[in-house]
Amino acid sequence: MTQPKEGDLRVWWIPQVPMPAFEVPVESLSQGWWLVDVLGRYDAFQLEHNVKPDYCNAGGVQECLKIDGQYDWYDVDEDEE
Repeated sequence: MTQPKEGDLRVWWIPQVPMPAFEVPVESLSQGWWLVDVLGRYDAFQLEHNVKPDYCNAGGVQECLKIDGQYDWYDVDEDEE
């Protein structure tokens, strides 16, 4: 896996809190928010069809930023698009 650079975007998704997050790079904010929506709908579909008895999910889009010389991932608000 390559090191992230400033401006890179990724989706993080936890299908059942408190497990670790699934993370996948995306090309744009619109693609990231589309994927977050799909993952949420998929979890709801599984609940409705008794694939899983319950769930507590969480997710979002993050951007890699360089602050004080350090690279880290920061959540992006949906309305920032």
